[in-house]
Amino acid sequence: MGGWSGRGSLEKRLKAITSPRAKRLLGAALREAGETIAVHAQHLITSGSSSGQSGGKHQHVVSAPNTPPNNEFGDLAEGIEVLQPSDEEVVVQANAAHSAPLEWGTSKMEARPYFRPARDAKKKEARKKFAEAVDHIVRGGAG
Repeated sequence: MGGWSGRGSLEKRLKAITSPRAKRLLGAALREAGETIAVHAQHLITSGSSSGQSGGKHQHVVSAPNTPPNNEFGDLAEGIEVLQPSDEEVVVQANAAHSAPLEWGTSKMEARPYFRPARDAKKKEARKKFAEAVDHIVRGGAG
């Protein structure tokens, strides 16, 4: 049985898809997607900030339920970080002690979500960035 046209090119692309460089490119795309979500979450917190001084004391204006929390001391927004344990995994997490109670609410306080809305708002953009990296690799950009 005879060979077929394009076999060498296909083999080269298949090797490139699984190459260490392709792995790094996909990891970078995942990291960028995570950063996009983290930055948007930080923006949701800081864009509605309302605080100031009244009678010489710091006054924090509490956000309305089911809206992102207002920034008070900055620890909530600053505590959002992107970790990348491996090229195949990115973790966007909020580290402030009051992150979860604000996101999910408690028995005494309605939720003031910021993380899930950021994820939902940037999901399409994040997927597009990753798909572009995959397309680049498949077209021979990782060889």
